[in-house]
Amino acid sequence: MPATETQRAVEAVWRIESARLVAGLGRLVRDVGLAEELAQDALVAALEQWPSTGVPDNPGAWLTTVAKRRLVDLVRRRERYDRKLAQLGRDLETEAADGTAAIDAAAEDHIEDDVLRLIFVACHPVLSTEARVALTLRLVGGLSTGEIARGFLVPEPTVAKRIVRAKRTLSDAKVPFEVPEGAEREARLDSVLEVIYLIFNEGYSATEGDDWLRPELCTEALRLGRVLAGLTPDEPEVHGLVALMEIQESRSAARTGPDGTPIRLLDQDRSRWNQLFVRRGLAALDRAWSTDRPPGPYAVQAAIAACHVRARTPEQTDWVGMAALYERLAALTGSPVVELNRAVALGMAYGPAAGLALVDALRDEPALAGYHLLPSVRGDLLEKLGRQAEAAAEFVRAASLTRNSREQTLLRERAAACAEQLGEPAGDPAR
Repeated sequence: MPATETQRAVEAVWRIESARLVAGLGRLVRDVGLAEELAQDALVAALEQWPSTGVPDNPGAWLTTVAKRRLVDLVRRRERYDRKLAQLGRDLETEAADGTAAIDAAAEDHIEDDVLRLIFVACHPVLSTEARVALTLRLVGGLSTGEIARGFLVPEPTVAKRIVRAKRTLSDAKVPFEVPEGAEREARLDSVLEVIYLIFNEGYSATEGDDWLRPELCTEALRLGRVLAGLTPDEPEVHGLVALMEIQESRSAARTGPDGTPIRLLDQDRSRWNQLFVRRGLAALDRAWSTDRPPGPYAVQAAIAACHVRARTPEQTDWVGMAALYERLAALTGSPVVELNRAVALGMAYGPAAGLALVDALRDEPALAGYHLLPSVRGDLLEKLGRQAEAAAEFVRAASLTRNSREQTLLRERAAACAEQLGEPAGDPAR
């Protein structure tokens, strides 16, 4: 297999397997920083060996075996490790010798999910909220610091420093590798939900690269959400998050054309929406709204998403109700991104001028500086108002801000379409 193909294969395997690899190692060594180092060592070994040996039939098991052998070597070098770690080294050495994965009895507890343990560890209160989310996206989602930075709308070096400090803090605090119980679990739940949803969003709309979707991240986030719902059946926000992800995932098959080109929601073939996911999502939504506790942000977002899947055609969408739900969500979150989404709903419910008024009020919002969807939404509203030249300029600006090549192409095509209506050269729509 050519080296470039092997490298792509290694990158694909890493995206899928890194969370489980780091989580499994973390349970063994009780140190997420060390677990990630061992996993990275295995990745380097794959890049060195797979071009000549080929990709193994079970690449995840291969990476795990190599990482555990590295741990054996590390244990041997650290003679001052206590007796427990020495015993761990002997157990791992036996396992590495026959190339099989040992069945760890510790994994057979009532959680039965190393990745979920890893999320709760990374969301420990000893870390700041920003550090918890960044670290977990790095370890569990396998995202780069650049992808995380764009998700938070903060500089990349800031995220890198947060991750380094977070791993050091967890190690110094000797945080146990376990899912907490009782009040401590409740304290960490909000951060865990945020992490799972950010992982889902990176899979649902990739921030950069040639692919609009990363299905493996959506699948992993949904799996974690469902496991968490089973663990906390009386938490309405957990069911709200699951409902939101299920409903959004139901539209995945219709979100791109045969060549991978993105298709906007209102232009999608609704017959391609997955009704199994829709039913699951609506059932989880009913569960989230059926308690005496007021619905939280995820339950409200799920209700917004449900407005789309309940409508047979775009014209049947309850835009007025959706705008009211966005207003409720904005009051809960104070998020300028939510306000931007509310502007879209207002534009559909009461006309593009109503939406544009809110967008213009957000143009000086610091958190939205450099956020490509601000000019994208503004361009859409201007286009509907017949202000084609201004709309084209906004689409060009939006294309320059996104790093996803598929999205760049879509935005440039929209800019060119506006320019053509004005009789201007498509290559210079902003002129």
